[in-house]
Amino acid sequence: MTASLREVTVVAAVIERDGAFLLTRRLQGTHLEGLWEFPGGKIEPGESHDEALRREVREELAVECRVEGLVQSVSHAYPEKVVHLHFYRCRLEGAPQPAMGQEMQWVPRAGLGALAFPEADRALITQLMAGGG
Repeated sequence: MTASLREVTVVAAVIERDGAFLLTRRLQGTHLEGLWEFPGGKIEPGESHDEALRREVREELAVECRVEGLVQSVSHAYPEKVVHLHFYRCRLEGAPQPAMGQEMQWVPRAGLGALAFPEADRALITQLMAGGG
């Protein structure tokens, strides 16, 4: 990894219900716009991973969640920054609603390969499609 790149730590929620995963689509004008992802975002100074994930899910999906455990951690160097991404299995407490104008869908495990995801998500998608996670 190049030392001159900005580094960010991100948490993401792997939410599975009835054999499908909850995904959201990155908004236009954002880094990696238009790609599908697991809900989440950057950790704010002083926040734990759990606190950041609960805040992000509340902001993005207008629902509370329970963080259950780490599924996978990965670091990926994009041309403009290095992302340290931590995926956690989460359970929602209520019905999610896309609160930021983003698209949202439940995708069956077998359908994950048909969607465009950020490069940093590649190993997780492979793991989930193989029945892991």
